[in-house]
Amino acid sequence: MTEIEAVRARHAVRSYQDKRIDKELIDKLEAKIAELNEKGNISLQFIEDASSTFNKLFNKAMGLGSAPSVIACVGPDDDTLDERIGYYGEKLVIYAQQLGLNTCWVGTFNRKKIPAKIGSNEKLVIAIAIGYGTTQGKQSKSKTADEVVIDFTDNAPNWFKAGVEAALLAPTAINQQKFEIIYTKNEDVEFKDLGGVLSKVDIGIVKCNFEIGVEDYKSNNPE
Repeated sequence: MTEIEAVRARHAVRSYQDKRIDKELIDKLEAKIAELNEKGNISLQFIEDASSTFNKLFNKAMGLGSAPSVIACVGPDDDTLDERIGYYGEKLVIYAQQLGLNTCWVGTFNRKKIPAKIGSNEKLVIAIAIGYGTTQGKQSKSKTADEVVIDFTDNAPNWFKAGVEAALLAPTAINQQKFEIIYTKNEDVEFKDLGGVLSKVDIGIVKCNFEIGVEDYKSNNPE
């Protein structure tokens, strides 16, 4: 499964099998986490036993069934952290889908009981439930490209349109999709955060999906 195939196949999964992730897959996840942590200056942490993180009260609030494992998304607390967590966390989510695992971004969980290592200058931003889903989830209702795109040229190229298509598949907090993607007069791409719950994390996720869409288009349509 390619990255763009994983983007299209991946949906939020809130119900998981009572089954530990295979050791071989954990090794691959941890290797990918080490790579992404170095690139993003963050601290994604795989926690195999999520039983204390997703207790019954929070599960009920989120509609989340017990997930076997969790990824704590931690990093140095600065103005860029949330976006970096979104970008590199989505890289990991897509990779997990390629491995045959399911995921769900979770903003509400038992933060006091998650066994993550959080330094004095660090912040726990969000968590990602991970495991084998009882289903593959389903596609959420999405805005159209016209609702999120601002094209100052009225003639955006096809690679941009492919990126937008992938970006519209990005998970966002409470499915708010509070972002705009701008194709500028200088033929650059800008992303605008319209505010809302965890919107900076959302922008990072959207950028990640956009880039995957663009890369796939360009690899299949060389100039």
